[in-house]
Amino acid sequence: MAILAAWVLSLGWLVEREVFRPTGARLAAAALAVPPGALFYRLAVGGQQVGYSSTTIDTLASSLRVENVFVLDVPAMGTLHRTSARSIAMLSRALRLQSVETTFDGDLGQFVAHGRVLGDTVLSVAIIAAGDSQMTRIPLQGPITLPTLLPLRLAFGGELRSGRSYTARLFDPLLLNGRDVTARVAAESTLVVSDSADLDSTTMAWIPEHFDTVRAFRIDHDALGVPMSSWIDAQGGLVFATTDGFAMERAAFEIVYQNFKKRDTVRIARSSAAPAPGEIVPLTALVAGVRVDQPPPRDRLRLRKNGRDTVEIVQASVLQSHAAPYRLPSRDTALARWLAPEPLIQSHDPRIAAQARRIIDRERSPARVAELLLHWVHRNLRRTIAQPAGAPSAVWVLENPTGDCNEAATLFVALARSTGLPARTVAGLIYLNGRFYYHAWAEVYLSDWVAVDPAFDQLPADAAHVPIAVGGLARQIELVPLVGQLKLEVL
Repeated sequence: MAILAAWVLSLGWLVEREVFRPTGARLAAAALAVPPGALFYRLAVGGQQVGYSSTTIDTLASSLRVENVFVLDVPAMGTLHRTSARSIAMLSRALRLQSVETTFDGDLGQFVAHGRVLGDTVLSVAIIAAGDSQMTRIPLQGPITLPTLLPLRLAFGGELRSGRSYTARLFDPLLLNGRDVTARVAAESTLVVSDSADLDSTTMAWIPEHFDTVRAFRIDHDALGVPMSSWIDAQGGLVFATTDGFAMERAAFEIVYQNFKKRDTVRIARSSAAPAPGEIVPLTALVAGVRVDQPPPRDRLRLRKNGRDTVEIVQASVLQSHAAPYRLPSRDTALARWLAPEPLIQSHDPRIAAQARRIIDRERSPARVAELLLHWVHRNLRRTIAQPAGAPSAVWVLENPTGDCNEAATLFVALARSTGLPARTVAGLIYLNGRFYYHAWAEVYLSDWVAVDPAFDQLPADAAHVPIAVGGLARQIELVPLVGQLKLEVL
């Protein structure tokens, strides 16, 4: 439905329940008119193409096959770093999800996810990463669909009317939690799109040859705190989407794909060889070659985001980081989500539990347990680029104690949860040597959430940590489309 929805699809995010739900019979009848075909999209930052995406629909006798492809090249440290995602969903003729297979490959990890809906009551998910396989079964409240297919439901349910709002509950099987998102049909207009292209013999680039007019509806919604606007046509296909300089625009295949292939990749990569002060480097500090075992702590960091908003990050006080009005294990039902195992964070695994017991012995103070686990992970994990690259599993890291910040955060959170200490992963940026790098760390709940960085042995983690996505390392993928649009200035 929007730029981020393509990433949402790559993560396998699912809509569990919609406040608006057209009758199955009407939707099934309307869905017979879903046309087969392929749509192609040019991804751009500041007008410069950085990737491409496509959506292909095949109509079968009793089902629909929907394939989404997303490719993004981000220049960093003199090299182009590619992130790609591919998802194949099988739908019933009533547009109900039956199964989905997703593959993701990039600097932030590699994984494959297989999901299958069992009788509208259970979602079975298998995640394969770094040679490790995890299975989980998630109870459902009813039929589910993918967020990128919500426009199809709106379009073929006859509900695309200006001024209407729809609320959907997004459910992420990797994070095992959901959130409500409200989309509003804000406007209706006619847009012009290129439907064919011709090769310009002077520039040797493909340019629009013929244009078509498309009746479109603007859908406004919020994604990760960022306002987004997406234009979709009456058939539920995306036409154009934008947010803070990142744009996704429908165009002819040659303009989208052939022009992307013919880019001067050497020049683009070379332009990123020496990042400017304050620039975001979409790599971890270790991958970027920055060797800092324990950076000087920073107790305060003031930032200006995209030239507008000012944000101040303050390191938690020592008193706050050691105060906890309870003894382990935590019995707060409001924190139960952060005590439960997740795919890749196997806190109930006997190997994780046994190691945690050896580390903490009889200690039951939440702050002291956090310190013991922090120091143990920092001492025992050899900092190196993880091999094989993948979304790390806590058990795999325990048995193969090497890796980067992702591995350190995953293992720490699994150990903490096994002791009854609420913990969660955080993906964001860290400010080192005048630049921002991708980083992952953790948070533990004491009297409030306190940042903990096992990679740098910090409790509390200092103010150089800029959180973006909290809860599940799968969410680190959300950072990728933000890199091109997020501008940070240290004040």
